Order: sequence, then C-alpha cells, then structure tokens
Amino acid sequence: MFESLSERLEGVFKNLRGQGQITESNIKDAMRDVKMALLEADVNYKVVKDFVSHVQEKALGEAVLTSVTPGQQMVKVVHDELVEILGGESEPFALRKGMTNVILMLGLQGSGKTTFCGKLAKRFKKEGWNPLLVACDIYRPAAVTQLHVVGETAGVPVYSEGTDKPAEDIARRGLEKARAEGRNLVIIDTAGRLHIDEVKMDELLSIKQGTKPTYTFLVADAMTGQDAVTSASTFNEKVGIDGVCLTKMDGDARGGAALSIRSITGKPVKFIGSGEKLDDLQEFFPERMAGRILGMGDIVSLVETAQEHFDEKEAKNLQKKMRTASFTLQDFLDQMQRVRKMGPLKNLLGMLPGIGSALKDIDLPEKDMKRTEAIIQSMTQEERDNPDLFTGSRRARVARGSGTTQQDVNALISQFENARKMMKGMMQMTDRMKTAGAAGEDGPGSITGGNLSARDRVKRLQRKAFEKKMKQKQMKRARQKRK
Repeated sequence: MFESLSERLEGVFKNLRGQGQITESNIKDAMRDVKMALLEADVNYKVVKDFVSHVQEKALGEAVLTSVTPGQQMVKVVHDELVEILGGESEPFALRKGMTNVILMLGLQGSGKTTFCGKLAKRFKKEGWNPLLVACDIYRPAAVTQLHVVGETAGVPVYSEGTDKPAEDIARRGLEKARAEGRNLVIIDTAGRLHIDEVKMDELLSIKQGTKPTYTFLVADAMTGQDAVTSASTFNEKVGIDGVCLTKMDGDARGGAALSIRSITGKPVKFIGSGEKLDDLQEFFPERMAGRILGMGDIVSLVETAQEHFDEKEAKNLQKKMRTASFTLQDFLDQMQRVRKMGPLKNLLGMLPGIGSALKDIDLPEKDMKRTEAIIQSMTQEERDNPDLFTGSRRARVARGSGTTQQDVNALISQFENARKMMKGMMQMTDRMKTAGAAGEDGPGSITGGNLSARDRVKRLQRKAFEKKMKQKQMKRARQKRK
C-alpha cells in the first residue's frame, strides 16, 4: 500500500545524504518534497501541515546540527514523527480475562466487516479464547448466511435468529447464550450503513447500551482514503468507538487513511486486513508501520509470523537433518507449505529492510513454488525420503502426475541435492563459529537463543548492525580527510 510513498521519501533522504550538514535551506527543500509525497498519498491536509512543521522544528535542533550524518538523522526525525501520527507507542491488544468480552463491530456497507469478524474470531480462537459470533445484520440480503459461512471456515459457532427480530434483542440473547455456555468472547456483526443514517445509528446505540461491549471497533475500507477518516469521525461522534480496523491494506490504495485516522479522530488503528483469507490479519503497531513506510522493514513482525507457523522442536529436528544431509524432499515440501501459510512471498520479503521498494516491479516465483509442490506430491513417500531411487521411468511418471515435464523433475532433484550439500556445509560452519564465539553470546543470526524476547533480540541485532555500519562510515570519512 505504501510503495509510492516509500519511494518518494527514499528519494528525499537520498538527496539529503549527499549534503555536508543539515541547514535551514536543504531542510526546507526536503520538507517540500515530503509534503507533496504525503498529500499524494491522500493524507489529510491538516495532518500533513502539522507533520511538516514538527519535523522541521526537530530537524533544525542542536542535536541534528552537530551530527556528522545528517541524512540518517533526518530519517530518524521523520520516523519518530510518523510513529507519533500513527498512534505513538502502543501495547499489544489483549482481551480481559475472567469475564465475557464483547467486541461490537460497526462500519459502512461494503467495508468487509463480516469477514473481519471472522478474522478476529479465528485469531482469538488460536490464542485460546472461546468465541461466539452473533449475526445482527437484519437488513442486507444473505448477511446472516454469510456470517455462518465465515464462522464455519473459522471454526467458530454463530448465533442468529434470522431477520425478523430486532437487532438489539438478537444481540442481547446472543450474549446470554455465550454466558450460559461459558464462552469468554462475543463478536457482534451489525448492519452496514450505506451512509450515516440517524435511525440505524439509534439501533447501534441501543445494541451498545444493551450489551455494554468491552471494545467497539469501526471497520473501514482503506481504499476509500479520506472517506474512511470521515466515517470514523462520524461513528465516533454518534456511537463512540475504541479503535479502527482497516481492511484491504494489501490493495493499491495510497495509505492516507492509516496516516490520518489517529490525528483526526483521536482513535487508534488496532488491526489491519492484509488479504482475503481469514488468516490475513495483523495487529497494528505504529513503530513497525513507520519502519515499513521508510523502507526499514519489519523484522519483529516477520519473526512473530514465523513463530506462529514453525514449531521449535521441529526446527531443532530440521537443523539436525541439515547437519547430517538427511534432509528429504518431504521435509522440503513441509517447510515450503509452512512458508506459504505465512502469506504471500512478496509480503514476507517486504518486511526485510530495504527490500520493499525493490520488489515493486518484480514477479516473485509463486508459480514455481506451486509447480515444485505438485512435483513432490506426485512422488511416492519412498521417493520423497530417498531421491536416489529415481530412474527414468519414475521421473516420467512423476512428470505426468504433476502436469510438468521430465526436465522439470530432473531440475528439481538436481537442485535439491545441491541445496542439501550446501545446507550441510553452512550448518557445520555455523557450529564452528558458535564454538569459537564468546561465552554467553548468541550464535550468528540467532533469533531463538538467550532469554530475551523475540522483539528485543531483533532490536539488539539491528543495533549491532547499525553500529557496525556507522563505524565503517566514520573510518571512510577519516580516510578521505587524510587524503
């Protein structure tokens, strides 16, 4: 979503890096470009005006003037201000234990509210909660049926009474049923509005008064830009909301809604939908989003996503197989399927620093992964465990079964054998480096070692890399001065 904005900002910082120091003149030029980039991204004008004013004020401060790396300092100032307008430092979202939590979902029609209910239900079920979906959209045709389908896909039951009863009564009885069954989470799907309708707003107020929700969320379509901000403001004034959930963040919208909502409404963005599947849901962290916008990546989210799909015991077993070159095609297939469950490859790589903008015009090999998966699935279990069994007739059979050519099968087996040898060598090298390392230090590239949290470990690695880079730049400048 922020590709265009990231590209424009990257150009601004690139120009600043060529300056000897930050001055009022080059700051003014840079902020003019930043202002245009934000306005083109459909960020609210008042938000842009305040943002530019604050950045200029901080950038011309004493800390930056005495810096020998003005470009990097400017990136930090812009990053900190982006974090601020996105919501500042935020704690991870958590439901309350020892009670029946109620999440009331509001939104305009077509914003993806019903699907988002399913995404939240599936997420919290994975975390050990016992949710119930309640169908209170009694106006839109097939809305109740849609929620039942979504609930079945998420593995969460749905309470409904059709479309003849008042929505307020359905919500209240749904909550009573959840409490009777010992459920600790109720997610209420309400009717979407085509526009801000006073009568239907009264209905939402009545549902809210009758259920006393723990959280009231507005689901807004990020593709609508400033219209999403306007609807958030109105819903907050009429009904009262605790936060906003943005859908379609994987589309080609310019991102202005995400950058404007907190400043205009005072309410934070809590969750974002990054795809059509029920698993395509992310909690919104301002600091991480600011990092993505500035091309700094989001390593913490990448690590957390990986931890959700990879079991620690399986990972250790996999490392053991790599060391002994006993890694099989079945193991390769299992890992590839886990990676695909983490989401589109482009989204995952976009979390790596400096990779996002580089992927803009690149077609990633999603089709190649599917073809590889089809080839391995066409093999017998014995063939997957021992590729040495392959004869010409076996390869021809696998090619026919997977809808590929025999050359494709030959290429996969050859690449797998080479990769297995390379992995064995890399694992042995890593073991030697760990043995030679200082006592108490994590091994090279370690993410799971030590007693620190995943986020703290990643930050420590990032800090070490940054310090190394700064030291190299200082040495380079010293050599240039001597010349």
